[in-house]
Parts: sequence; C-alpha cells; structure tokens
Amino acid sequence: MKRLLIMIILLTLTGSATVEDTMTGPSSSSVYPSGIHPTGVWPGGVWPPPEPDRPGTLIVSVEIIGPEDGDDLQYTTPGKTLEYIVTVKNLGRSEVDAEITINLDRCSPDWFSWTSMSATIPPGGVVSEELLVTPEMSALPGKYHFEARASALDFKPGWCDAYFNIQGYDYISETAISGTGQFYLDKDLRSMGTGIKASKDIVFSGSVDALVKNQYLVEKAKGRTPNFQECDAVDNYLAIDSNDSLSGSESLKSSWIFGGVGSKITERYNVSKMEYQMQDYNLHLTGSMKKRAAFQTADNFTGYFMLDAKQVIPGQKNIKEREEFFGSFEIQRKLIFEGPDRRMFYSCPIPDWPYCPGIGHGC
Repeated sequence: MKRLLIMIILLTLTGSATVEDTMTGPSSSSVYPSGIHPTGVWPGGVWPPPEPDRPGTLIVSVEIIGPEDGDDLQYTTPGKTLEYIVTVKNLGRSEVDAEITINLDRCSPDWFSWTSMSATIPPGGVVSEELLVTPEMSALPGKYHFEARASALDFKPGWCDAYFNIQGYDYISETAISGTGQFYLDKDLRSMGTGIKASKDIVFSGSVDALVKNQYLVEKAKGRTPNFQECDAVDNYLAIDSNDSLSGSESLKSSWIFGGVGSKITERYNVSKMEYQMQDYNLHLTGSMKKRAAFQTADNFTGYFMLDAKQVIPGQKNIKEREEFFGSFEIQRKLIFEGPDRRMFYSCPIPDWPYCPGIGHGC
C-alpha cells in the first residue's frame, strides 16, 4: 500500500512539471563576459550581435596594403611610405556618427597622413579610409605601434592595434646642386653584400635650377624596401657659353656571380639643354620583391644620349638593348629585370614615378 502511494505521488509530480528549451553550446557571455571580443574579432569570422543595453557596436580593422602571403610587409625605412586601410563596421540598428582616431605610441604624429576623422556609418555599413605612414628621415630603427579606435555616443567602441618596423640605412649619399658655373662629380659604390656596383662620372658647366644624385643602401632589406636605390633628377639645365655642356657616364651593375640579377645599365650623355630628367633605379635581392631590378627614366633634352642595357645569366638569359639619340628629344624608358628564383609576391603595379626620399611617392 505504501509503495502504491509513493508511485501515485511521483506520477503526479511528473505530470505537472514544465520543461524550458535552452540554448545549445556555450553562451557568448560565458566565453567573453562583455559580449564582445576585446579585439573586435570573433572566432569563425561571425559578427557578434549588439549588446542589449546599447544600440550597437563598432568593429575596427587595420590592414596593410599588399598580398596576404607577402614577406615582412610591415618593414620600411626612414622616408618611405607604408599604406594601410582602416575599416570601421557599424553593427548597430541605427546610423552612427563615429569618431576615428589614431592613438600613437612612440610614433610622431607627423608620420601619419591623418590622426582623427569623422564618419557617418549606416546600420550594418562599413567605411574605409587610406592611412599613409611615412617615418621621417631622422627616425630611429625599431618596432613601432599605433592603435586605430572608433567611438560614438551610446555605442560600444572598437579598436585594432598595428605595428611596423623601421630599418636603418647602411649607406646614404645625397647630392643636390643649383647655380651657375662648373663642377665635377664622381661617385663609385661597390657592395659585396648586395652584388651592386654603381659609378658616376659627371662634368658640368652652365646653369641649372636643380641637379639631384641620391643613393641609398640597405644590405639586408625586408618587405618592399629595395636593397639599393638610386634617384636622379635634373630641372632646367642650360649651356650659357658655346663650350658649356652637361656630360657624363653612369653605370649600374647587379652581378649575378655575387647573388644579383645579372643586369647592367649604362648611360652616356652630352647635352646643351635638359628641361627635365626624372630617373629611378631599384634593386631588390631580399624581402618580398627579391631578385628584381627596375629602372625607369623620363628626359627632355637637346644633345646626345645613349642607353645600353643587358641581362646575362649563364645558361638561362641573354638580353641586350641599346638606344642612341642625337638632337632634341623627349623620351620615357622602363626596364625590369628579374632573377631566376624570383618569387611573385608584390601586388601593386609599377607606378608612374616610384617613391624616392625627398622627391615623391609611389608603390
């Protein structure tokens, strides 16, 4: 009788119980108590929902321009620009006026193209802004950090950390001349570490607004920094007397025997007038653009100009080109030589005019 009474009581309790359906798996609050991952990135690439007590959340990302598999893209040298994209996403249910700021660590604000801006972002919308970072020529080598942060009234802010490394130059030679008279210039550089040999022998008489001959060397360059870069420019040269001229012989050689790309470029000229010259040479033996030499020039002149270019890799390549000009000409010339073990990591196109410290910007 007692057993029957106990069974009746148990059946009564079971029949009156209710069952609530619950969420399967761990809740977001158990993984991240705040409901949002501190860096704004959730596992699996899923955007988190807005917190119930706020209209929405801002998510920030900072990405350097370049291929995902590029080596050491965060490396640069003083005076050369890194390009970033700062992206802010609005996960809220309403439009938001967001303030985007760049918080600096040991960086100078003068290095950045901007440090604060405003943006109106619709619900679920995204805004992206290019951020250029150019360390000044006196910047010390080392690792530098900065943070991009987005905030708005009643919205949960978002932020993202970024960093870059500055490499120092092993050699800098900068020459800038303007005036009337005569001068002689001789430069001779040999680097066994990069296999580069560069020479200049220039005789000048007359008048010029500006004549620039710059050279930069980074023997163990990383990222898109060239191991050797040469930047030349002439603005408005004019012979004053009949015996005046701007004449010279210049050579750039990347020896295949010493690990170069096997290229050699030689210029010879004797001009009585040169309205302009813009010329750049970049040699990459290490980093994300390794085994690549690029040369381009644009000239407007009256007189004689010769360009001789070749690449010789025994058993693999033998390329030769030669051009000679007598008279008044405007020319543009581009040459790119690649070594046999070149890895195609660079993604940006060859710019109209590449970057040169103190001259301009490029890729």
